Amino acid sequence: MKVNDGFLWGGATASFQFEGGYQEDDRGMSTHDYETDGCLEHPRGNTYKMPDGSTGKARSSFFHAESLPEGAVPTLLKSEYYPSHQAVDFYHHYKEDIALMAGMHYNVFRFSISWSRIFPTGLEDEPNEAGLQFYDNVIAELKKYNIEPLITICHDEMPIALALKYNGWYGRETIDAYLKYCKALFHRYKDSCRYWLTFNEINAVRGFASCGTHSSKDHIHYQAVHHMFLASAKAVAIGHEIMPGSQFGAMYALSEIYPATCKPEDIFRHMQCRRESLFFIDVMSRGYYPSYTEDLLTRRHAKIEMYPEDEEILKKGTLDYISFSYYRSCTVSAQSDFNVIGGDPNPYLKNTDWGWPIDALGLRYCLNEIYDRYQKPLFIVENGLGAADTLEEDGTVNDDYRIDFLRDHLKEMIKAIVIDKVPVLGYTMWGCIDLVSLSTGEMKKRYGTVYVDMDDKGNGTLKRYPKKSYYWMKNVIDTNGESLWKGNEG
Repeated sequence: MKVNDGFLWGGATASFQFEGGYQEDDRGMSTHDYETDGCLEHPRGNTYKMPDGSTGKARSSFFHAESLPEGAVPTLLKSEYYPSHQAVDFYHHYKEDIALMAGMHYNVFRFSISWSRIFPTGLEDEPNEAGLQFYDNVIAELKKYNIEPLITICHDEMPIALALKYNGWYGRETIDAYLKYCKALFHRYKDSCRYWLTFNEINAVRGFASCGTHSSKDHIHYQAVHHMFLASAKAVAIGHEIMPGSQFGAMYALSEIYPATCKPEDIFRHMQCRRESLFFIDVMSRGYYPSYTEDLLTRRHAKIEMYPEDEEILKKGTLDYISFSYYRSCTVSAQSDFNVIGGDPNPYLKNTDWGWPIDALGLRYCLNEIYDRYQKPLFIVENGLGAADTLEEDGTVNDDYRIDFLRDHLKEMIKAIVIDKVPVLGYTMWGCIDLVSLSTGEMKKRYGTVYVDMDDKGNGTLKRYPKKSYYWMKNVIDTNGESLWKGNEG
């Protein structure tokens, strides 16, 4: 079994985890630039210092934004390490990194554009030419190797000035700032970029770092999400007008969810939790709020303030395809404290070293579930294994565990395409070249098929080393997946 020619094989990154160069060429400060290294979910349970000197347990709450005086800007602490500032320095290694991608025979690369590199504060009337020129160079390098750009417009960050002035996406004014940014990108790249994502994991982002909001409370969160829905819909309509033939999606965290038992209360709770996750796709793919919206918002003690024109805006800006990340699955019961990417463990599954259940069959299930519900093409834009790799003295990395993970997941993807007839546009593995983990702020938690010599504090040569999985993945791509079923090669 294999996928057809034209299938998009590649990798995926995010600017604040990969790009670096945070003060180069007039780039402004991003919300993620104030996030220290730390730990959101590492089993060691580390805490970290926030810029105000207190300690926190979640990297996404890196300072008390709601306590800042009006007009104040948070300060960086010299004693702390901020991973986004250097990341793994794609800014100065992009030619080398893209050549490595070409060596695996990628034909697509998903990357995000740093909003604050194009509009340093988000408030300028004209874009920053130096910022646009950097992405000109990246796209030209991709085109040299016949690699298709897949651009994420907003990947969990924004210029901090917008967050402080408008309370991020809670302020309706942020929509216009986002559309100004989108128009600059569309006009600049209308002849070179066909695939776009308006937002990343929009069903999972929350709080200051990701949404610019000074609170994560539900009544703030769902109003901010409504403004993101409107911004996406307007961007899709504008993008189709400026770039005929362009394809727009948004990206969702779609870890699979199973009922813990066949007890009716567990089954019903499962339905509620899955709806809570798919609510975002329901609105953006169908163009209207689903029937269960009132129940969901009531349970979350939230409400949404809408303008009369909002319904028509949503209707005119539906998505062309649906993209998602898939890393794990979970279970839920009537007693579960659920969020959209996590619930209770599954006793039938093994976990990664970071405690994420490994569920390859769940990917096939998810592909069928989502296509059955929306009948739109799908795109797997994040999938991969976070693991602690060892660089040997001879420069090799023997990551057979990653090969096993990818083999099992890719097989299930191809079964969904070939047997179940689910239309999948492509697959971009997460962190194709090692980058800083979002969930833990570490380099130790590596995803890539290329090793980057850098530790958790940014120390190292930044030299790149292809891992064993690099050559294995090249063979998979060369055979469109057919090698997955052949001996030890796949």
